Amino acid sequence: MKIAMLARNANLYSHKRLCEAAKERGHEIDILNTLRVTMDIVSHRPGARHNGEKLVGYDAVIPRIGASITQYGLAVLRQFEMMGVWPLNESVAIGRSRDKLRSMQIFAKHGLGLPVTAFAHDPKQTDEVLKMVGGAPVVIKLLEGTQGIGVVLGETEQSAKSVIEAFRGANVNILVQEFIKEAGSSDIRIFIVGGKVVASMMRTGAEGDFRSNLHRGGSARSIKITPEERSTAVRAAKVMGLNVAGVDILRSNHGPVIMEVNSSPGLEGIENASGIDIADKIIEFMEVHKASGKTKTKGQG
Repeated sequence: MKIAMLARNANLYSHKRLCEAAKERGHEIDILNTLRVTMDIVSHRPGARHNGEKLVGYDAVIPRIGASITQYGLAVLRQFEMMGVWPLNESVAIGRSRDKLRSMQIFAKHGLGLPVTAFAHDPKQTDEVLKMVGGAPVVIKLLEGTQGIGVVLGETEQSAKSVIEAFRGANVNILVQEFIKEAGSSDIRIFIVGGKVVASMMRTGAEGDFRSNLHRGGSARSIKITPEERSTAVRAAKVMGLNVAGVDILRSNHGPVIMEVNSSPGLEGIENASGIDIADKIIEFMEVHKASGKTKTKGQG
């Protein structure tokens, strides 16, 4: 295969590992800076260029689109889809997963476990929102936040009100969720490739931080998940439409609850914790399922 990877930083661990795995399996792979791709939007002949050079002959594309450039990155990925290039994760599925509110609504529709979550536009409805999620402590999340950025714990009713009103006063959209106290500062990242669990790890936050993100000083270890946790993660990736996903869940008193589904999950933490060559499993999946011109959405949606 000739593979294109849409990524801004070629030196990230995940990107280097995917390149190594692809080359070891005999494939050609190019890393394209997503922001340097221009699109030729012409009827019947969609095309794209990278740094002015026409992009031709690619069989598959691996989207590693940063959250800060989601809109442009998805436009570039749609262009590849319309050119008949098979995407590891499709643009529509990534768009769903990047919208925290939409993804929560989809999970709820399909009966998947979630923390009690509320969303409102008017800051005057703060009391109602807090009541809906069972009162303080609550977790307040920016809809656009990633890697623990824009996630705040409101430990008291007054502090929660202050944070919510401040965000809404700045016209920032937020979700308010119940705080799963019994999970402590730990969550579980379950890595899905092609509808199957390939690895899992428990992440624990740095001392004094309720967020478990490794980027924020957390630690990770391999963990054996329960059948219910496995089923929840597989279903979450499926309803999002993602072939590759990192599903983050918490262990609550009423079973596993989904925190987030990441469409561009990092490999470093989970490969180190589990000892599993996940990059190789991703490329192997691509070899089996790549079908030029047969994307489900064909760049629509």
